[in-house]
Amino acid sequence: MLGRLNHVAIAVPDIKAATAVYRDTLGATVTDEVQQPDHGVTTVFIELPNTKIELLEPMGAESPIAKFLERNGNGGIHHVCYEVEDIIAARDRLIREGARVLGDGEPKIGAHGKPVLFLHPKDFCGTLVELEEA
Repeated sequence: MLGRLNHVAIAVPDIKAATAVYRDTLGATVTDEVQQPDHGVTTVFIELPNTKIELLEPMGAESPIAKFLERNGNGGIHHVCYEVEDIIAARDRLIREGARVLGDGEPKIGAHGKPVLFLHPKDFCGTLVELEEA
C-alpha cells in the first residue's frame, strides 16, 4: 500500500529563521513560503534529491502546529508523509483494520495540491502519519 516517503514535516516557531538554516547553513534549495489556510499553517519545502522536508509555522493560535509548539517550544518533527496510489482505497483498508483517520475521514487538498489524510499517532508507533495520493 505505501509508496515512497514524500516528506518529513518539522514544526518551527519561526519559518524565516528555519528556512535560513536550511538554505544558508546547509546549502539546500528551498521553496517560497506558502500559506495553507485550510490547514492553519505556512509551509516551506526543502528539496532534497530523494525526498522533501516540510517546514510548518502556525497561522494563528488555533493551528494544530501552535498546539504542537506549546509542548515543543523549539519545534521538532511533526509528521511523516507517505504516498499512496489511491487514497480512498488506502483509507477504507486502514479503517477496516482498525486504524483511526483524523478529522471527518474525508481527504483534504494538501500543500502539493493532492488529496491527503492524517492517521492517529497512537495507531502508528507514536507518529502522526500523513497519506498523500501520488
